[in-house]
Amino acid sequence: MFKKVLIANRGEIAVRVVRALREMGVTSAVIYSEVDRTSRHVRYADEAYLIGPPLPSESYLKMDAIVELATKIGAEAIHPGYGFLAENAGFAAACEKAGVAFIGPSSETVALVGDKMQARKTMVAAGIPVVPGGDRPLSDLTEIEAEAERIGFPVMMKAAAGGGGKGMRVVREKSELASAAKAARSEAGSAFADDRIYLEKLIENPRHVEFQIIADSHGNIVHLGERECSIQRRHQKLVEESPSVALTSSLRTKMGEVAVAAARASGYVNAGTVEFLLDRNKEFYFLEVNARLQVEHPVTELVTGIDLVREQLRVAAGERLSFTQIDIVNRGAAIECRICAEDPENNFFPSTGLIERLREPSGPGVRVESGIHGGYEVPVYYDPLISKLLTWGKTRDEAIERMQRALSEYDIEGIKTTIPFHKAVMESGAFRKGEFDTGFVDEVFFPNYKGKKPPDPEVAAVAAALIADIERSLHKRDAPDSGGSSENSWRQPPGRVTWGGWQLHQK
Repeated sequence: MFKKVLIANRGEIAVRVVRALREMGVTSAVIYSEVDRTSRHVRYADEAYLIGPPLPSESYLKMDAIVELATKIGAEAIHPGYGFLAENAGFAAACEKAGVAFIGPSSETVALVGDKMQARKTMVAAGIPVVPGGDRPLSDLTEIEAEAERIGFPVMMKAAAGGGGKGMRVVREKSELASAAKAARSEAGSAFADDRIYLEKLIENPRHVEFQIIADSHGNIVHLGERECSIQRRHQKLVEESPSVALTSSLRTKMGEVAVAAARASGYVNAGTVEFLLDRNKEFYFLEVNARLQVEHPVTELVTGIDLVREQLRVAAGERLSFTQIDIVNRGAAIECRICAEDPENNFFPSTGLIERLREPSGPGVRVESGIHGGYEVPVYYDPLISKLLTWGKTRDEAIERMQRALSEYDIEGIKTTIPFHKAVMESGAFRKGEFDTGFVDEVFFPNYKGKKPPDPEVAAVAAALIADIERSLHKRDAPDSGGSSENSWRQPPGRVTWGGWQLHQK
């Protein structure tokens, strides 16, 4: 096993990996940008190194600098988390060249599955059903129009590289193609440094179901069941759960077998996710392989009892999987709500600023994956995801009820978050009955949510004044630990020592 691992990420996923490393007795090192100096992942890690200014292109995306740092501090491996460089084949190759283990698939596999068009070709060759569409990049408008006519409207315009909903546009008629292509290229180029786009047939309001897979370098590939990810906005997931109410036992078995076949066809090693679209006729289509740990991986951990990060580290160190397919037994139900610094009443507009007060939920069956603390300034430079709230129950109903209780306990003040949105989703009759698809938020839920009558302005003003007065009293009463959050009493980082051109927080 490795003695030291560098985590090339930030926020809650960096904290998650640090915790796994600590349990395994492995030294953790993290990087941070200037704006992340007081972040939780910096506090939790054994070592923390300043990597650059706030902009990702000058910090968390500096491949050469990150690999150089790993070699200088004696890190034998780099965990990329998700986002940033996690699915960058060039970064994986740079790690391999430097003799640093990349905790993920090989650079060749990352390149194969990361290029959505090449992945489609590979899956077709393996006999795996894919969404009808093209498998080549489209350069000019004439070419795009011809391909759209061939496939038939409506179409989905997609980035060839990356994921997370970036570079995706729904196009329903020819007149929309030019503007969609311009926007998709710009977004893809900014997010992935690759502005290639292609077209697929739009499958109207499918369910989004993904299967967690993990494979070792000894030929063993296992799937750990599915996650339902259909509650989305702008093609980005908001709520995930397992198991999916849409799958029968036989369909689950079939999709799991296809997921393993897809991983084998791409020569996959380490943890990843095979994503599918499931239409109203229960026909499923391969969507993509995410060559990384997913944001929603704790959902699978809760129902299987398997620590995926620990298993990732073992596989990257050359060990065999610690289990086989027959050992995987899913128990109960788990739900994850992504807590984002966004205002759901303003079309999920980002909300940044100081977290004045933080109380996180706890209790039986509750898990919080968080990258924030009281007094933390949410920056404008990164993804709005600030924490993940998960609950487990013996049944789906129990998991939902537990989530409702946990959300009522979650108190983040100073910024807008998606907590009120998630409360309303958990109360939704359609969600409780499992009657939803990827169109749920935009077409069913959100219009009703936005249409609620706002409170009387005068009543709201009086209520706000009373709440503010109460809050001031609570702050005074709870001093010096700032409202009961022990993390508010954290010391400011001690003096930094420059070593080898890198600034290290002394622990």
